[in-house]
Amino acid sequence: MSRKSNAEQDDMRAEYDFSGGVRGKHHEAYKDGTNVVFLEPDVAKVFTDSASVNRVLRLLLRLAKEQTSSR
Repeated sequence: MSRKSNAEQDDMRAEYDFSGGVRGKHHEAYKDGTNVVFLEPDVAKVFTDSASVNRVLRLLLRLAKEQTSSR
């Protein structure tokens, strides 16, 4: 079994530039349980930031709880 040279293993394109990147920048947030959610484009037009998404989800949770407790 022959080993490939570094040039053969390197599949990074020339236009990729990570020189300004910061290793582990979001590590703590992910470790603490932050979830990444991708919104469909039509939804993202209405909910432009995480605060608005969280506000509406909390409202839905409260309404659902009220509905189940009133039965």
